[in-house]
Amino acid sequence: MIRRYTLPEMGAIWTEQARFERMLQVEISVARAQVGRGLVPAEAFAAIEARATVDVDRIAAIEKTTDHDVIAFVSQVAESVGPEGRFLHLGLTSSDVIDTALALQLVDAGRILLADCDALVSVLVRRAREHASTLMMGRTHSVHAEPTTFGLKLAGWAFEVDRGRTRLAAAVAEIATGKISGPVGTYSLLAPEVEAEALAALGLRADPVSTQIVQRDRHAALLAAIAILGGTLERIATEVRNLQHTEIGEVMEPFRPGQKGSSAMPHKRNPIVSERIAGLARLMRAYASVGFEDQPLWHERDISHSSAERVVLPDATIVCDYALVKTRILVDELVVRADRMRENIAAGLGLHASSRVLLALVEAGLSREEAYGIVQRCALRAADERRALRDVLAVESTVAGKISLADLDGLFDDPRHLTHVPAIIARLDALESGAGHAPAADDPDAV
Repeated sequence: MIRRYTLPEMGAIWTEQARFERMLQVEISVARAQVGRGLVPAEAFAAIEARATVDVDRIAAIEKTTDHDVIAFVSQVAESVGPEGRFLHLGLTSSDVIDTALALQLVDAGRILLADCDALVSVLVRRAREHASTLMMGRTHSVHAEPTTFGLKLAGWAFEVDRGRTRLAAAVAEIATGKISGPVGTYSLLAPEVEAEALAALGLRADPVSTQIVQRDRHAALLAAIAILGGTLERIATEVRNLQHTEIGEVMEPFRPGQKGSSAMPHKRNPIVSERIAGLARLMRAYASVGFEDQPLWHERDISHSSAERVVLPDATIVCDYALVKTRILVDELVVRADRMRENIAAGLGLHASSRVLLALVEAGLSREEAYGIVQRCALRAADERRALRDVLAVESTVAGKISLADLDGLFDDPRHLTHVPAIIARLDALESGAGHAPAADDPDAV
């Protein structure tokens, strides 16, 4: 991923240095397990543990000859150890090291993403409570429907992010899987006990039936969870973009002193962060499709997944991290224009109360079909003539005969019809208590 969208902590996980250091960690863990079984001399392991280092430049130089990065890695590390380096990679196949090290990287990346989710949920909950009573118009098909509150909108986002976190946590817990089972998963070179001990020391579970690799359904699930979470972030960003339309103007992205929106038009204050998040969500969905394609490999393994994974797994976690952090900042600093929300409700001429009037007429004895026809006719006339629906209904004889003016006014009293909002907002308590969270990523038995 380009530097522009790479945050330091996540980026550090995916450097070549970090990758080879994780591979060395796997090699050392296996060698340690072999010492107790008499496969590696204790003094050789002590030398390996003390002197083994990673030199990325030297690996690259060796790889120019070997055209095989794992062989180049093993050769370079063996050089750094000296004669005892011959006991490195004893009984291992390349994918034992590659897939197990990749699991360690993905678990590290997953922990960052889960923390990002927690931080975003926390901000969403706080702002939802802050705007629990901030009245705004709800829209369906981009048309005024009925009033809601901005707090409810934020609360809905909070629960959706939390659901995404739950999916992600399950995928990260599942990805904490390695294998030290040899060329086709039969333990032909090392016993299962070596795998069990080595992986336990690394905090990983063993793939119960591997081939040459850990099966890629786990990786596909992780990328799918990231893609779905990206869709949630895009939903938030899209709503901000829509509500920032000049004609609506109910929210605005934060705009720093000195920031500029257009090289030609000084008045522009564009929702660039939301648009960026929406664009990055497309990448996350695309990465998931690659994960699905990597799943059906040939026989006990081919290498078609390898080149794709070197791109999509780092990029997907890096992009998701960036988008989660940017969404948190966006929500935290979002400018909410409650006055504009009230103006937009008033501009709707009270048409949003049509469903309440319909129900009142039915309760007064009219059939639903008759009541619907009366309210629809009055609503269309109010819209066409730019008059308040309440005023049109007040002089409609059928309505006047069924609903008093005082009761009619009550039907247009929006706060009266949002009495259940506090109860919905109170459901946020479950998120703050952590209820419903999936198991932590560092618990490999909690899938």
